[in-house]
Amino acid sequence: MSRFKRGAHVDSIAGFKQEKEECPVPYGLLKSARKSGQLNLSGRGLTEVPQSVWRLNIDTPQEAQQNLSFGAADRWWEQTDLTKLILSSNKLQSLSEDIKLLSALLVLDIHDNQLNSLPESIGDLEQLQKLILSHNKLTEFPSGLWRLTNLQCLHLQQNQIEQLPQDLGKLVHLDDLDLSNNQLMDIPESLSNLTNLVKLNLSCNKLKSLPPAISQMKNLKMLDCTRNQMESIPPILAQMESLEQLYLRHNKLRFLPELPGCKTLKELHCGNNQIEVLEADHLKPLSALSVLELRDNKVKKLPEEINLLQGLERLDLTNNDISSLPCGLGTLPKLKFLALEGNPLRAIRRDLLSKGTGDLLKYLRSRIQEQPDGNLKEEPKTAMTLPSQAKINVHAIKTLKTLDYSEKQEASIPDDVFDAVDVSPVANVNLSKNQLTAVPPRIVELKDTLADINLGFNKITTLPVDFSKLQLLVHIDLRNNLLMALPMELETLTKLRSIILSFNRLRSFPDVLYNIPSLETILISNNQVGGIDPVRLKILNRLSTLDLSNNDIMQVPPELGNCTSLRALMLDGNPFRNPRAAILAKGTDAVLEYLRSRIPT
Repeated sequence: MSRFKRGAHVDSIAGFKQEKEECPVPYGLLKSARKSGQLNLSGRGLTEVPQSVWRLNIDTPQEAQQNLSFGAADRWWEQTDLTKLILSSNKLQSLSEDIKLLSALLVLDIHDNQLNSLPESIGDLEQLQKLILSHNKLTEFPSGLWRLTNLQCLHLQQNQIEQLPQDLGKLVHLDDLDLSNNQLMDIPESLSNLTNLVKLNLSCNKLKSLPPAISQMKNLKMLDCTRNQMESIPPILAQMESLEQLYLRHNKLRFLPELPGCKTLKELHCGNNQIEVLEADHLKPLSALSVLELRDNKVKKLPEEINLLQGLERLDLTNNDISSLPCGLGTLPKLKFLALEGNPLRAIRRDLLSKGTGDLLKYLRSRIQEQPDGNLKEEPKTAMTLPSQAKINVHAIKTLKTLDYSEKQEASIPDDVFDAVDVSPVANVNLSKNQLTAVPPRIVELKDTLADINLGFNKITTLPVDFSKLQLLVHIDLRNNLLMALPMELETLTKLRSIILSFNRLRSFPDVLYNIPSLETILISNNQVGGIDPVRLKILNRLSTLDLSNNDIMQVPPELGNCTSLRALMLDGNPFRNPRAAILAKGTDAVLEYLRSRIPT
C-alpha cells in the first residue's frame, strides 16, 4: 500500500523549501534608502512598521554577507543615515519604541493613519525638524514630544485633541503649527513662547477667545481662526506687527477687529459672522490691506472712509444688507474685484451691477464729478485743449495717478493720450476694451512709476520684450486677448504679485511664471493649458491663488499637493478624472490633501 493517497499532489522539492515570511517592505527599497537617506512607505496598507525599518542603519545589510565583486555603486558600508521617513496613508495604530534608533531623522510624516498614541521614545529624535501627525486619532501627547526642541514644523490637524499642555511652549523653534480640526476650547498662555512662529492654524475648533499673550508672536504672518466660537478679538492682537493674513470666518463677531498696529496686514477675512457696522476707526490703520472679505454678514452701510484703503484689490460684500454705496469707493485705484450679490442695492441699476467691477467703479467716480461740492470736477475744455483730451480725464492723471483710456474701441492709442501725462507720475493705466493688436510702445515711458496695467479685452497677440522694462509692475491684467505665449524677459519683473491671463490662447503654462517668486495670484482659466510642473510651481512660495479652470489638463500631478501655500486652487472644467468632482467641491485644502496622498513611492 503506497503511503501517498491516490490523486494527492506531491511537491517533489518540498523537503528543500524553507518557509520565509514575506516582508511588506521590498528589500530593494531599504537598500535604496541606505544610499539616499529617504524612505517612502506611504499607502502600503501597513498595520505595523517592520523591524527592518527601525534597524535600517544598525543591522548589517545582505550585501555584506555575499562574496561578490561589486562596483562603487554597491558599497554597502557607505550607507547614509535615514533623515526622512514617510509612513502616511497606512493603518498604523501605534509605533514601536524602537523609533529612537533612527536618531538622524529630520522629517517624520505619519499622517492619515489610526494612531491614538505616540511612543515616549519619540523625544529621542533630537534632530527632528518636521513632524506630520494629521488625520489620526490622537487625544493627548507623551511628555517626550516636548523634548523635540529643534522642531520647526508640527502638523496635528484632524485629530481628537481637547487640550494642549503648557509644555507646548518649549518648542521655541516652531515656525509652522497646525492645530485645526480638533476639539480645543482654549489655548495655553505658554503659546506666547513660540516667538519664531510664522503660520498658526487654529481653525475648526471650539475656541471662544484668544489668549492676550498671543500678541508676543512678533514674527507671525498668518493666523487662521476660521470656524470657532469667538465673539471678539482682543485689542492687544494689534501688536502683532508682522501679521499679513488674518482669517476669522464663521465665528460670532459683531464688529471688525481693531488692529491699529498691524501695518503689514494684507488680507482680512471676516465672512460668515454677525458684523453690522463698519467704523472708520476700524479701517484707518489698514492702509496695506489688499483683500477685505465680509460676505454673509449684516453690514448695512460702508463709511465714506472706505477710500482710505488705497491698496485694496478685492472687496467681498456678498449677502449683506447694503442699500447704497459711497462714491469714494470708485476712487480706490487698485480695486479689481467687488462682489455685491445678495444686497438690496436700490440706487444702482441692476444692469450696471452685472457689467462688472470696472464699470461700477467708473459710475461711482462719475457721481463724484456730478456733485456740486465735489472736488473732482473734470477740467473744462478750452481753446488749448488737445482734440483727444476731451476723452481723457486729466484730473485723474494728476490726482489719482491714473491714466484711463478704456472702452474707446480704438485700434491704437493716440500720442495725445501719452502727451497728456506730461511729467505727472502715473501708477495705474487702464487701456482695456479697445481693439489693440499690440501693446502701445510709449507705455515704456511710464516705467519709473507704473505699478498696475490693464490691457484686458483687446486683440493683443504678443507682448514685446520692452514690456520687461516696466520694473515696478505689481499687477498685470491681460484677460480676453489672443496671447499664445509670454516672453522669458518678464522674469525681471521682481515686484509682480498678480497676473490675469484668462481667456487667451495659451497651450501651455508660461515658463516665465515659474521664475517670478513674488507672484501671489495667477489666473489662467479658459485657455488650452495641458499641464503644469508642480516641482517648479512649489518654488513660488508666496502663491496663494491659482485658477486653472476650463483648460485641457488631462491629469493633475499628485505633487501639486505639496504646494501648501495655495489658499485657492481652481481646477474645475478640465477633462481629468481625478480628483473627482466631490473632492473638488470640498475646497482647496481637501484637494491638496488628496493629491499628497496620491504621491507615488
